[in-house]
Amino acid sequence: MSARQTRLFALAEAMRARKTGVTAEALAERFGVSVRTIYRDLDALADAGLPLLSERGRGGGYALDRDYTLPPVNFSAREAAILVTLGRWAEEMRFLPFVETLRGALDKVRGALSASDQRALIEHARTLVFTGVPALPSDPAVRRTIEEAWFSKAPVKITYVDGNHLESERTIEVRGILMERGETSVIAHDLDKDAPRRFRLDRITRAGPAPRAN
Repeated sequence: MSARQTRLFALAEAMRARKTGVTAEALAERFGVSVRTIYRDLDALADAGLPLLSERGRGGGYALDRDYTLPPVNFSAREAAILVTLGRWAEEMRFLPFVETLRGALDKVRGALSASDQRALIEHARTLVFTGVPALPSDPAVRRTIEEAWFSKAPVKITYVDGNHLESERTIEVRGILMERGETSVIAHDLDKDAPRRFRLDRITRAGPAPRAN
């Protein structure tokens, strides 16, 4: 596959992944090419039959029809080795707390490869090594609940132990996950105090769905 073919495929994927349009200037910056090149690429995608849309106004730009789907992605052994090794490192370092979801994604990457490419992946993965400081361990049940709350945007009730070893209960909305050296934090909005708050994941001892308001 040529460099341009690779870029065209990545360009289509980038637009398909978005819920809103994206400008040619933003695409040019992302792919490191000129705006004129992006316009030529967009013309090539349209000529190939992809349903490109041009939207005006705020949030406008170029987009793919949301009913359009691309064929399954085929990973090369090199691409898969990088993804799998990075995923393994994130799991071992406990940087990414959502281990089960991560493992499922990596299994799909491996499953997309032929037997010979899987052997090549294993060989390359052995020789690509990362070092770092593992994040503090956290309860698997807590991680699953926080992950679900993050993606579903549903409030969650947690039991939290602060730096003075005082335990309290909080009802929060998960707004993000911050992964730092040796520590993973939940960025949240504390509904009890109506204020933004950061909670260390390893200090959340229990988590469950927040009770419905009457």
